[in-house]
Amino acid sequence: MTIKMKISGELAQSVTCQLEPGQAIYSNANKFRWKTTNVSMETRLSTPPGADAAGGVAKKAGFLQQALSTAGEVGKRVLSGQSLAFQWFRPDGGSGLVALAGSLPGQMRAIELDGSTGWLTEKEAFVCAEEGVKFGIALSKFRSGRRSGEGYILEHFTGSGTLLVAGGGTLIDLDPANYGGKIQVHAGALVAFAETVEYGVEYVGALNMQTAMTAVFGGQGLSLLTLTGSGPVILQSTLHFNLETEERDTGEKHGMRAGGGLLDRL
Repeated sequence: MTIKMKISGELAQSVTCQLEPGQAIYSNANKFRWKTTNVSMETRLSTPPGADAAGGVAKKAGFLQQALSTAGEVGKRVLSGQSLAFQWFRPDGGSGLVALAGSLPGQMRAIELDGSTGWLTEKEAFVCAEEGVKFGIALSKFRSGRRSGEGYILEHFTGSGTLLVAGGGTLIDLDPANYGGKIQVHAGALVAFAETVEYGVEYVGALNMQTAMTAVFGGQGLSLLTLTGSGPVILQSTLHFNLETEERDTGEKHGMRAGGGLLDRL
């Protein structure tokens, strides 16, 4: 059963999920905002017992196998830059509410996975997912992600259920098939795309003076992301690293650095 939810706001959106008995969602640690008292919040290093990669009932495993599985899941999250553990939310005694938000002021999208097609997301984009959605790392995209100039690793979601993602500013929905089968994207603008879309990296141009000018002053470096094929793509209008730079510069102006007093932060 699909999770009922309400996305609120314009350019600083949050989502409120209504969980029914038997339903559960998981999120990264910094996405939770509030909940009703009958919704339990549990921090786990692993997926809940009884759920396999497709969200079904798994056979009981030995202690060593469970430990190795947990270590593998934690390793994936460390590699992707996520928190070491996920927070899990389940209702008790009827339906309950839990609200979450993205890392940056911006918009959100709900993606319904039906088990046939997975999705890949930028690590900051993940907000929460239903229990039947499996979290993983797109290891085949590791080299391309490192070459993109942003250094991020793509997260891979498969299985069945609701996946919520968020991006900075306004979200833009595209399909490369509508633009000749290929689009070029600033690495910091990518939020998520269906795995039917091929992902790659290509250089801006030949190594000449113009390419050097683009790399130094264009804000992108020597490469662009390429998305080819057919399928939904979600981009963001605000780049993650731009906001991080602005926050750091603002903090320095207001004395928010090591050794600064509390009054210096006002």
